[in-house]
Amino acid sequence: MAPSFHPDRPGLAVVFMLGAFSMLTLMDAFAKLLGQGYHPLLIVWARFGVNALVLGAIFGRSVPRRLRTRQPVLQAGRALFQMGAIVSFFFALRYIGLAQATALGDLNPVIVTLGAALFLGERLGVHRIFGIAAAFIGAMIILRPGTGMFHPAALLALLAAFSFAGAVLLTRQVRGDSAATSQLWSSLVGLALSSLALPFIWQPIAWGDLWVFAGLGLAGSLSQFLLIRAFSLGEAGTLAPFGYSGLIFASFWGWLMFDQLPDSATILGALVIIGAGLYVWSRERRAARLPTDSPR
Repeated sequence: MAPSFHPDRPGLAVVFMLGAFSMLTLMDAFAKLLGQGYHPLLIVWARFGVNALVLGAIFGRSVPRRLRTRQPVLQAGRALFQMGAIVSFFFALRYIGLAQATALGDLNPVIVTLGAALFLGERLGVHRIFGIAAAFIGAMIILRPGTGMFHPAALLALLAAFSFAGAVLLTRQVRGDSAATSQLWSSLVGLALSSLALPFIWQPIAWGDLWVFAGLGLAGSLSQFLLIRAFSLGEAGTLAPFGYSGLIFASFWGWLMFDQLPDSATILGALVIIGAGLYVWSRERRAARLPTDSPR
């Protein structure tokens, strides 16, 4: 019997990619909504708790087998970076707008490029340096340091981008493990660590807020599923630019739930970051097609 596989279906892959980022930003919107009355670490715990329940229901008795890995240190490190990104981002959302935090989070692709050069030995040529520098200029436009508009919590969103980039870099190092293994490690490590904080930050949850907590966890779980489906049906290079759709969805949720729209500085900075990311992506695509004529 021939092995099963998923043929490339780029149109459907893009739909899944857009769905993934709509759910990811919806999770963030729920986190911001809950952050008005609950401690961010309680929200983080709920996010990982619901995710663990969903994964447990999906994998059932195979969970112990799927948790086996030859790289436990790297898997634990990846989970810690991912948790650090979520904790930083949820704390930032208490004080700054959803679109502003998401725009700063969009720095992570160029941070990954920088980290790959520093820690994985990949080349860092003039085009990559230009893209990285431009992206950080965009971040400064959003942050507006030295002005009355600057909020220190925006630095937490920036920290989240760096932490998420660390998780991405370690994901490259654990390619020998299945996606299920990495998901389970991230979920269970995050749940275990956030549970340690519960005795110190626990507060009663109102019945009317239970659906928001559940929605947050389900949106996060669904975003992971849709993202995996997207990359199973289309090439990463094709899908990469659609990751920036998160800013559009974040702006929509921010308007719908909080009556907030991104200001001109956030829009300008986001456009600079997105432009830098797309520039680096386009050069990578060209380099992949013309390996003997490297643009870097």
